[in-house]
Order: sequence, then C-alpha cells, then structure tokens
Amino acid sequence: MASTQGAEVLVASNRGPVSYEVLEDGSLSARRGGGGLVSGLSAIGPDHDAVWVCAALGDGDREAVRRAGGGPLPAEDTGEQRVRMLDIDATVFADAYNGIANSALWFVHHMLYQTPLEPVFDAEFRRQWASYQAYNRAFAEALAQEAAEGAAVLIQDYHLALAPRMLRQLRPDLRIGHFSHTPWAPPDYFRLLPDDIAAELLTGILGADRAAFLTRRWADAFTDCCHAVLGPGIPSGTRIGVHGLGADADFLRERAHRPDVDERMAALRAEIGEGRRTVVRVDRTELSKNIVRGLLAYRQLLEARPEWRERVVHLAFAYPSRQDLAVYRDYTAEVQRVADEINSRFGTPGWTPVVLHVKDDFARSLAAYRLADVALVNPIRDGMNLVAKEVPVVSDEGCALVLSREAGAYEELGEDAIVVNPYDVVGTADALHTALSLPPGERAERSKRLAAAATALPPARWFLDQLGALTG
Repeated sequence: MASTQGAEVLVASNRGPVSYEVLEDGSLSARRGGGGLVSGLSAIGPDHDAVWVCAALGDGDREAVRRAGGGPLPAEDTGEQRVRMLDIDATVFADAYNGIANSALWFVHHMLYQTPLEPVFDAEFRRQWASYQAYNRAFAEALAQEAAEGAAVLIQDYHLALAPRMLRQLRPDLRIGHFSHTPWAPPDYFRLLPDDIAAELLTGILGADRAAFLTRRWADAFTDCCHAVLGPGIPSGTRIGVHGLGADADFLRERAHRPDVDERMAALRAEIGEGRRTVVRVDRTELSKNIVRGLLAYRQLLEARPEWRERVVHLAFAYPSRQDLAVYRDYTAEVQRVADEINSRFGTPGWTPVVLHVKDDFARSLAAYRLADVALVNPIRDGMNLVAKEVPVVSDEGCALVLSREAGAYEELGEDAIVVNPYDVVGTADALHTALSLPPGERAERSKRLAAAATALPPARWFLDQLGALTG
C-alpha cells in the first residue's frame, strides 16, 4: 500500500546516514555519516520527495526510533534528509547481519573460506537464514509503505539481496534497482552455498528492474552465476549495469587542507623522521584487505633491499572492523604482531620501520594521503577500494600506487599503477621497490593520470547515473 505522502525516490541500506548514542543524561547525540549515498541523495535536490530506509544498528539508534514513534527521524539530525530507521528485533538483526551477511555472503563474494574446514551450512545456519529473510522482509514492507505510485527504489548491497523480489511482490508498480558494493563470486565459488539459498539470492536480486555493480567483472560474474544456478538467460528481464564509484575530489582536497589535518601531518612527520620516503596504507582490518601480507612484503623489502633501511617508513593505519566476530579480532591481533616483529627486527633508536595506528581518525588518514610517496592497496578481493582512488587525489607531491589486480579499482587504474598478485609477497616487495625508485617526475605524472581516472564518476554523479538508468 503506497504512503499518502509517498516518496518519489527511496534508498534502502543496512547503515543509514545518521547514528545515535545515548548520553549519561539520557539525551541522544546524533552523528551524521558521509559517503556516496549521502552525497547522491543530497544531489537530487529538495524538489524530489525522497526517503532513506535503514536499520537501527545499536541501542542509541533503537531509542531514537522509539522517540520518533517509528516515523521519520528529526530533520535536524539527518541533514534535512527524510530518514526512516527500522527497529528490527535485535536477535533477528544479529543473525541476519553477523550470521549471514558478514559470516557467509561476505566470505563467499570475497572468496575467503578455508574450504577444508568451512563453510558448514548446518541447522544453525538455516535458523539464521530465516532471520535474514525476516530482515529483508522488514525492509520490503517499509519501502512498500513509503513509496509513491511508480517511485524509484535503489536497494543497496548484499545485506538486502532478497528485498527486490519481496518488494516487487508487494508493489509491482515500483521501479526497483539493486546495487552490489562488493565483488560477486564466480559460479564455482558461489555454489558453495546450498543450492536453494544460492537460487533464492539470485532470484531476489532479479526481482529488480536493474541490477548494478562496481565493475564489468563483477557484473559478468553475477550473470554467470544466474546461468549456472538458474539456467540460461536472465529471468524477469532484469537489466545489468556498471557504475564505478569514484572519489569526491572537491570534498577531499578541501577537507585535506583544514587545520586538524595540518596538525596530524606535523605529528606524522615527527614519527617518520627527516628525509624519509613513506609507504602508506589506510584500511579497516577486514580479512579481505590483506594487511598482513602487505606487512610481510614490506619486511621482505627491508630484507632483500637493505638500502631502504632507515630511508623509508610504512605508515600502516589498520582500523578495527567487526570486532564482535572472533576471526576479525584474531586478524587484528596478527596485524599488530607482525608490525611489532618488523620493528623489533629492523628498528633503530632513530627509525621505526612501521608506524601502526589502529584508532580511526579521518583527519590523520588524510594527512597520510598528503605525505604518501607510495600507496599500498593489495586486497585479496575488493569491490572497488576507494583508498586507491583517494590517495592520488590528495597526495601533495604525487604518489605511486601499488595495486592488487583483485581490486575493482584495477579496472580503471591498472594502466598507471604498479600491479601485483596479492598473494605474492616477494612480487609485492619488488613492486614497492619499483614504486619507491620512480623518478619524481614520472611519479607525479602517474599520480595525475590516476587522479583523473579516480574522479571520473564522483559520488553524486554515480548515484544520479543509477537513478537515471532506472527511470529513463
């Protein structure tokens, strides 16, 4: 049933543009987020009646939903965007988010399973799958309530793979798009999933009029899975699209020259020391980001090329992610252990080879971008990887990019990057040596071309292109 104040454009995602914390005095503190969806939804302008549907992620969010009576959140908290946050049962949410989305679908699409031991799709998995279905159904029902006749609905990512089909059944009048922000697994790996669940995921997305991906490679993998699991052809007439999200150059360059970034640069320069080169990485401690092998490659560089000792510092920012999952806590600990081992083995009183920071600090990340001589982006598998696009835009002197061929960004940046096999530690060490040895002029020219390619489809245009392709 359409809302009497139905929105013309709707976005659905697990995480919304605002999060809440309950303060000691019982009041709520709202914190607004950023990113492509925030920029994109703002770009459509106030003339469009738009709404963002998202999930309450914690106690603060749930309290905000209760105080809003289940309706739109206060406009002053959301940057004047109309946001409806869903207070899904906490157990259902945990099963759907941690049990299925992050522990199964993420692992499948990033090809992270140690297959002699995992996955094991047992009765507990089936119980969690029922929660994933319920979570998706809650979104579909909320979208159906909020949408005007013929509205455009843009559903985001692997958390909501079933929602397009569910929404189609409730509201056949709507124009529905689904966008995948992750890689898509090839058929042989995707079919690790139980057959019925693999088919349900595909047909869920095929409930959309249009399914879109970050690169042609991921789009082709999706269609290959459809053919392998469902049979030849794409059922239901779903169109396939590609939109390679780019960096927001104007925002990054302005934000990177504010006083707090200058302060962080001064602090980092003191940690680096005078006249040294920098290898910079900025990542969350996702298993797919390959931080440990990056550190091992840097260790190999110092072993094989002793001329770089005391002449280079690895700024490694590894911000904790999904620490409620044991495997992520273990991985974060291993990052710390390897960094400590390198510093213990090679460090001198005046030189710390690895400067590791684990507390998320956006201003410090931008400071590192500006100082970067080399950016190391070596994921095992990544839907895009915006860090690869952001560092060349912000780097003061221009940087070389050491880039995994398994990052989605490789499709656009590979020609001017130094490309590596993410599993090859020796090859990555050689690439770091090549990158550090580039003449300044060549490094600056490469960086200029990388920045141009990286900003070809900035967030606002990325969103509007999807909307136009869905409604055109």
